[in-house]
Amino acid sequence: MRLSVLNGRIVDPASGLDRRADLHLADGRVLAIGETPAGFRAVRTIDASGLVVAPGLVDLAARLREPGLEYKATLESEMRAALAGGVTSLSCPPDTDPPLDEPGLVAMLKHRARSLDQAHLYPLGALTIGLAGEVITEMAELAEAGCIGFSQAGAPLVDTQVLLRAMQYANTYGFTVWLRPQDPHLARGGVAHSGAVAVRLGLAGIPVAAETIALSTIFDLVRHTGCRVHLCRLSSAAGLELMRRAKAEDLPVSADVAVHHLHLIDVDIGHFDSQYRVDPPFRSQRDRDAIRAALADGTLDAICSDHTPVDDDAKQLPFAQAEPGATGLELLLPLTLKWAQETRTDLLTALGKLTTGSSAVLGLRDAAGRIAPGAPADLCVFDPERAWTVDRDTLASQGRHTPYLGLEVTGQVRFTIVDGRVAFER
Repeated sequence: MRLSVLNGRIVDPASGLDRRADLHLADGRVLAIGETPAGFRAVRTIDASGLVVAPGLVDLAARLREPGLEYKATLESEMRAALAGGVTSLSCPPDTDPPLDEPGLVAMLKHRARSLDQAHLYPLGALTIGLAGEVITEMAELAEAGCIGFSQAGAPLVDTQVLLRAMQYANTYGFTVWLRPQDPHLARGGVAHSGAVAVRLGLAGIPVAAETIALSTIFDLVRHTGCRVHLCRLSSAAGLELMRRAKAEDLPVSADVAVHHLHLIDVDIGHFDSQYRVDPPFRSQRDRDAIRAALADGTLDAICSDHTPVDDDAKQLPFAQAEPGATGLELLLPLTLKWAQETRTDLLTALGKLTTGSSAVLGLRDAAGRIAPGAPADLCVFDPERAWTVDRDTLASQGRHTPYLGLEVTGQVRFTIVDGRVAFER
């Protein structure tokens, strides 16, 4: 399909481009920026006056709940939510049922995603069989089936020797290991940040030490093996300082943060509101401010949605019993824009945390997250000034639980273009 997006403000963090221009697409690729190429005639034109034309967003953490957990969400519903949020490429953790520990399961998921013909899916394979933390998987076979990295998701890996062997295996083949840094013993039974709020509410706490001790172990193993590691959902000032030192040491590490951690803190739990039950938990204001500083100085490479659809039966429970998780795909862009406005971060830098930063972590520098002649025509066209209210009826995701229910956010996707075709519009 030949498509022209006219009069938009093109913002491409990969090249530093930020100017008003026309964009012409053909055969699933960007054909030209600016003047219409000779002989080109668009089948469809989009007037993007007043809109921002950005690369399609790349999300590093979106649980799609298939296979096995379709009562929480389906691949179809969550891919639809991704497009509604301007996300054209996304990675899903392996904690499905069964976990993604066999090539056949990965191939089936990839095939189903292709048949839906929506966003591009890049699954993570299980690091250990059944995510049990005992025997490492055949990573080479899983990579051939389509996995772009290997993870335990939220499942603990208590045996450090198993982690060492997994990292040695991954390094041999050049694979990236994705780890959630949290000591399972220190975090056991915890549901909130270990601090004054948890004490006042009588909730079991998860101390910052659970993150820093796990990070120290991981960094030592990286030094020993040379394995590339991506750290998922850092949440504390102390953890970020360790990450900052690791990067200064030139260790092959990267890190992301969940978008809701840019704004919310433990005080926001209020009166045991289970909508705020997430993992890792919302920490102190000092930690939240450190996250914002780490995004500014490059310690954090990317912002992700940490999209985790939860069904009503699992969420509408007392805080300590509720399942952690929140919908995030459709809030990734507006919450990032809110952070940028509050910290006076320019749009190029903010969008870079959702595009070039994420695509680099996935190893997709040439396949996602940029606007350039010859690049894939994956675009997010949004109105940066459009305000909308988050409620159960406006969310496309089957998971309708988020701390932002009933609140107004600014920034709304108008068109999502995948492979040069309009996959979503409102």
